[in-house]
Amino acid sequence: MIVVADTSVLINLALVGQDKLLEVLFGEVVVPPAVAKEFARLSASDGRFALLQLPAWIVIRDPQSVPASIARHPTLDAGEAEALALALEIQADAVLMDERSGRTLAVELGLIPIGVFGILVRAKQNGHLAAVAPVMEELLVQARFRASPELLREVLRLAGEE
Repeated sequence: MIVVADTSVLINLALVGQDKLLEVLFGEVVVPPAVAKEFARLSASDGRFALLQLPAWIVIRDPQSVPASIARHPTLDAGEAEALALALEIQADAVLMDERSGRTLAVELGLIPIGVFGILVRAKQNGHLAAVAPVMEELLVQARFRASPELLREVLRLAGEE
């Protein structure tokens, strides 16, 4: 399975020590240069992400181009735009992304978006994670990850932890 990742999924999972789940679940994880740069910038400038490094097994690949429909999107940053463009170009099985506008556009483009909580649920279902709730709590506290109470309940339900 080949997936393209945006920065938020990578850096938040790395912060709570769960980035290895991506390699275990998906095999090949590809990021565009804008995502690698954003990861490095956050690691250097945001205290909560200090000293995190992009995992060595991540493949960095330039998209050939970013379609105008993506580039013109008003709420996407460079990493999200390049990730969506690259996912389309290489016909990725999914795009790893948490931001609502990026996920909505991914669906419109025919891509399958998977967020950090979806990754945790998959990891538990496949026997790679004992429980989702403690990792969710770490994300909420350490990464200052934001999610509605309804989403948190749904994730726990899907993980069989309600």
